[in-house]
Amino acid sequence: MKLKNKVAIVTGASKGIGASIAKYFAAEGAKVVVNYASSKEGADKVVKAITDNGGTAIAVQADVAIEADINRLFEETKNAFGGLDVLVNNAGIYDWAPIEQVTRTSFHQQFNTNVLGPVFTIQAALKLFGDKGGNIINISSGVSRMPAATGSVYSATKAALDAITVALSKELGGKKVRINSLLPGSVETEGTHATGIIGSDFEQQLVARTPLGRIGQPEDIAKAAVFLASDDSAWITGELISASGGIYGF
Repeated sequence: MKLKNKVAIVTGASKGIGASIAKYFAAEGAKVVVNYASSKEGADKVVKAITDNGGTAIAVQADVAIEADINRLFEETKNAFGGLDVLVNNAGIYDWAPIEQVTRTSFHQQFNTNVLGPVFTIQAALKLFGDKGGNIINISSGVSRMPAATGSVYSATKAALDAITVALSKELGGKKVRINSLLPGSVETEGTHATGIIGSDFEQQLVARTPLGRIGQPEDIAKAAVFLASDDSAWITGELISASGGIYGF
């Protein structure tokens, strides 16, 4: 029970990596706030899976690109559990497109959710952490360090998120707040199925380039997140930690 009695918010936790992180946190004893933007059904399923396994969780709707929603998310967390110990900024969107097809709308949507959202959630988290300090995990991506073709804007959002991680580790260390970025490689999720990556020639190319020889699973990222959220990583802050099967290794 590495996270016993800790309170954690996981944004974008109705499916995929976020859902897996929420479940693994709860299995390690955390009380989990399962945040979702639109998929109430998905979030409720995650909560049910946690509670059926003896854990504690609630679902709270909030779009992290909207400041008023963020304020409500943290207020409901405080009302339910009294405080906060861990924030996981997992919510994110992507729009793969050649540079000629990038629009003002898609640019701002990605930056508002992937960069501005975490800035606002971190501001809110600091108020709930209080004097005891806390722990922030930003779910970035391997493309922040190795940008992908047709992913210029998305890659830029994740690079910005990593810069925020490093800067805030220096700013918040004196307040007993640790912050790290976790950089997944290709992971099999609802999103990679919906976009046709899973089962495609592109997936085979990714597997061929990955030293460990497979596509990642959400639990691969969740286990690394548990480590970063626990006291096992008490001496780790400001780090960009790749969890990619080696495809984004240096």
